[in-house]
Amino acid sequence: MFSLKHKNAVITGGGSGIGKSIAEVFARQGATVHIIDLSEDAGRQVAEVIQAEGGNAKAYALNVVNQEDVIKTFQKIGNIDILVNNAGIAHVGSVEKCSESDFERVFQVNVKGAYNCIYATVPIMKASGGGCMLHMASIAAAVGIPDRFAYSMSKGAIHSMSMSVARDYLHDNIRSNTISPARVHTPFVDGFISKNYPGNEAEMFEKLSASQPIGRMAKPEEIANLALYLCSDEAGFITGNDYHIDGGFIKLNN
Repeated sequence: MFSLKHKNAVITGGGSGIGKSIAEVFARQGATVHIIDLSEDAGRQVAEVIQAEGGNAKAYALNVVNQEDVIKTFQKIGNIDILVNNAGIAHVGSVEKCSESDFERVFQVNVKGAYNCIYATVPIMKASGGGCMLHMASIAAAVGIPDRFAYSMSKGAIHSMSMSVARDYLHDNIRSNTISPARVHTPFVDGFISKNYPGNEAEMFEKLSASQPIGRMAKPEEIANLALYLCSDEAGFITGNDYHIDGGFIKLNN
């Protein structure tokens, strides 16, 4: 079950964190993974690890904000069976602490970047008879998260775009879903804590972990395993849905 043999999977932001875990899990299940990352070194390192384990992986240095470059790169890849829109950035602050440049920066990467990848992929999938798209949203799209104004905006847009794609391309055999994680323990989280809470890293890590009712942050591979199911043929009846993977945050956090 959950075999991705003979499938080409494009994973944006695949050089670290959740994207890295998705690339590794998909490769183990037989996919040829195409790792898109702003950092050439990060993407190449992930691809080399996958190749050393016997998997098939290629890395591409790409800024998803540039539509022309996205289209050229995706056309170079050729057939795309799976697109995982994972690339994104964060911003901490309420609307009063979100400058126009802050807002624009988050929008460009998280929203326009995802749109560019969808825009480049739809014609390719239509020409080959269909495919699967998975977009990384967040629980911030469903509930209020303190000091995450711009980030929440961007993740709400991700969910809306996914729903539109699911509706518009039902008859082209293109499925589109979102995953909405709570906090996931990635190098980004460690960097955020060390930058904003120097000297109190351990205390803040425990505090952020405890904000999930389950008592810990998610592991990147747990997100990757859900992504695997949703992008596999076993999930062929699933489209237009959002999946909370949040340790009980939304339903049990009273």
